Amino acid sequence: MKKIIVLIIAIFSVSTLVAQEFRCNVTVSAQRIQGANRQLFRTMQADVYEFLNNRKWTEHVYTYDEKIRCNILIRLDEQISSDEFRGSIQVQLTRPVFGSSYETTVLNIKDNDFHCRYVEFQPLEFNETSNRDNLTNILAYYAYIILGFDYDTYSPEGGTPFFEKAQAIVNNSQNAREKGWKAFESERNRYWLIENIMNKSYSDFRKCMYTYHRNGLDLMAQKPEEGRANIATALRDVQAVFRRRPSVYILQMFFDAKADEIVNVFSKSFPDERNRVVAILNEVDPSNGSKYKKISESQDL
Repeated sequence: MKKIIVLIIAIFSVSTLVAQEFRCNVTVSAQRIQGANRQLFRTMQADVYEFLNNRKWTEHVYTYDEKIRCNILIRLDEQISSDEFRGSIQVQLTRPVFGSSYETTVLNIKDNDFHCRYVEFQPLEFNETSNRDNLTNILAYYAYIILGFDYDTYSPEGGTPFFEKAQAIVNNSQNAREKGWKAFESERNRYWLIENIMNKSYSDFRKCMYTYHRNGLDLMAQKPEEGRANIATALRDVQAVFRRRPSVYILQMFFDAKADEIVNVFSKSFPDERNRVVAILNEVDPSNGSKYKKISESQDL
C-alpha cells in the first residue's frame, strides 16, 4: 500500500514539473453569425484551448504556479462557407508583480485579420515549416509572441528565441491567401508587430520592457521610489523609439496595455518626477493626454 501511495505521489510530482507553459483562457464568440450550429463553436473553443494549453512550446520546465497567464478571445463575425470563418482575435498577457497580489497587463492586442478554416472533430495540427493551416499558424504565432514578451520582462531580450519562431511563421506565410502576414496589407498587422520587435532600430523598446517590469514594478513593493524612477527611465526608452519613428506599431501596443497603469504609478510620485513623466507621455502618446492629466492633478506627497 505504501508503495502505491509513493508511486501516485511521484507521478503527480512529475506531471506538475512538466506542466505546459500556458494557463490560457480561451473564448470563441460567434453571436453575429445567425442560424449556425452553436455546438461547432463550442467544439472550436475546446480545441483551441487544448492546442494552446496542452502543447509543449518550450524545452523549459514549468510548475503550475509558473504558468503564463493569458487570454484569447476569438470573435467570429462572418461564416464564409460551412468551414470558413472571418473575424478578429484579441490576445492579452498578464504577469504577476513580485511581492504583491497585483498582476500587470503586458500585452493587449486586437488582430482584425482573423480568417480560418475549421472542421469540427478534425485535430488542430501545426507545422513550423508550412502555412497549410491558417488557424494553427495564427495561434502558434501569438503563443510565441506571448512567450517572447513574458521572457523579455524577466531578462534582457530573453524572449528572442520565441520571437524568432514567430518571425519564421510570418516568413512561411508570405504566400498565404489570408490577410495579416504581409507588409503591404497594413501598417499594423502580424508582419509589422514582429518586424518592430526584432528591428534593432527599435531595440530600446525591448530594453523598456525589461526595465519597466523587472527593475520597476517588481521593485515597487519594497522600494517604491526606486521602482518608479526605473519606470520613468523605461519611458525615456520608449521616447527614444518614438523619436526614431512616431508611428511604429509597438508604441501603440505598449500604451494600449500600460496607459492606466502608468497613471496609477506616477500619481503617487514627486512633483518634478510627475512633470518629467507627463512631458514624455504627452509627446509619445498624445491620444491618452486626458488620462495623463490626472498625474499632474494628483496631490503632492
